[in-house]
Amino acid sequence: MTSAPAIGFEYAPSRAMEWALAGTASLAGMAVWLSAMPWWGCLVASFALVAALILKCRRWRQAPVGGAVWASDGSWVLREASSEATATLLSFRDLAGCLWLRFETASRGPVSLLLAPDNSGADLRRRLRMRLAATCTDTATAVP
Repeated sequence: MTSAPAIGFEYAPSRAMEWALAGTASLAGMAVWLSAMPWWGCLVASFALVAALILKCRRWRQAPVGGAVWASDGSWVLREASSEATATLLSFRDLAGCLWLRFETASRGPVSLLLAPDNSGADLRRRLRMRLAATCTDTATAVP
C-alpha cells in the first residue's frame, strides 16, 4: 500500500470525553451518598472523587501530542511539544464513530489518541479506518 497518500492531522483532546468523565464521576458521587456509609465517610469520598476528577481533567487537557502523520510507507510520526518522535502503532479500536489509537514511542512510551466527532473530522476518521483495515492483515493489531 505504498501508493496511499500520507494522512496528517492536528490533535486536541476531546471535550465530549471530559464531559462523559464528569458525568460518570457525578453518578459515582450519587452512589456514595446513597450508600450506607456515615455522612462523614460520604463527605471524604466525595472530596476524593472531586480531586481525582480535577486531576484527570488537567491531565486530559495537556495532550502529549499536538499532531500525527501516517506516511505512505506505513511509518507514524507524532509531533510532541518541541520535537517529533517516530511511533509504532500498537493497536486501534473503532468505538461508535470514534477511533482510539495506541502508539509506542521511544521518548514518551505508550501514547493514546482518541479521535472523536468533536476533535476530528468525519472524513479523517473514515480515511484512517479504511487504511487501517487495508493494512491490518495481522489480527494482533486490530483490537475487536
